[in-house]
Amino acid sequence: MSQAVPAILLVDDDEGNRYTLARRLRRESFTDITEAVDGRTALTILRERPFDLVLLDVMMPEMDGYEVLSQIKSDMTLRDIPVIMISALDAIDSVVRCIEMGAEDYLPKPFNPTLLKARIGASLEKRRLRFQEEAYLRQIETEKRRSDELLHAVLPPGAIRELKATNEVLPRRYEGVAVLYCDIVEFTAYCDRNAPEKVVAELQSLIEEFERIVATHGLEKIKTIGDALMATAGLLQPIDEPLVAAVRCALDLVVGTQRVSPHWGIRVGIHYGPVVAGIVGKRQFLFDLWGDTVNMAARVCACAEVNSVFMSSLEWMRIRSCCQAKTRGTFALKGKGNIELVECLAIK
Repeated sequence: MSQAVPAILLVDDDEGNRYTLARRLRRESFTDITEAVDGRTALTILRERPFDLVLLDVMMPEMDGYEVLSQIKSDMTLRDIPVIMISALDAIDSVVRCIEMGAEDYLPKPFNPTLLKARIGASLEKRRLRFQEEAYLRQIETEKRRSDELLHAVLPPGAIRELKATNEVLPRRYEGVAVLYCDIVEFTAYCDRNAPEKVVAELQSLIEEFERIVATHGLEKIKTIGDALMATAGLLQPIDEPLVAAVRCALDLVVGTQRVSPHWGIRVGIHYGPVVAGIVGKRQFLFDLWGDTVNMAARVCACAEVNSVFMSSLEWMRIRSCCQAKTRGTFALKGKGNIELVECLAIK
């Protein structure tokens, strides 16, 4: 309820009736009582302060109790206030009419004090339980938002959609995925020279900028690993020309890094091909990728120069019509032998 002592509005045009009923209520410890001499006054008072219950006479001049009840129930700010109708009318059709219009209860005059107390108590208890239920629903909604925030922190959007739709994210093999791997140059040395609070705050700002850029280009952030970022194009959500989108995103990451202090340098490696993806872990689960495509992206990244985007010449051939690049020579990649790598300069 709105306060410790319930606020009751008593509406009756007869002064004697108001006096008798108010005195009875105060004897029952209902001390916060406001009186209204007619329906219009009652509606004005209701809009000025909160009430927990309205005791409303039916037979009043100008605006009767039916009209007042109708206006209360049609007003979105007042409709949840319980209304008990009190009248000398005891005809069943009047009772039915009031209940159908939304009245909580109906009591005939002259009223029975014991019955009045019981029905007022029941109406106030129902109101208290409604408030309690609403509080529980708000708490549930808050917890749901927190749960969604947590899911978005550990899973890409496509995995979240699948999890909500099917209650699981099935591991599977995905064909034609562009994997982008990005890491910060000399980050470990920077950590050694600066306070932890400074490093983490600056890294947080950079990762937030990276996440914004990745989302802007339609890619999915998979995870951050220390100072490295892994993102994909064409994994869980469709995208036109995944490899082109990944290069465009990578070039934007290089530019975006310079917008965030302390303007670290980054390296980006991109590779295209099949991957296996799924959720691992139970206490701390993680959506992750595996396969040669992932390994190649990381190894190409390690060979890239500062603030550059590298990929193999074979992958560049797939998008040579729209990607301007220059060769950076042949590099020995673990498990792959000598591979020619190119630096992507622009997307036409």
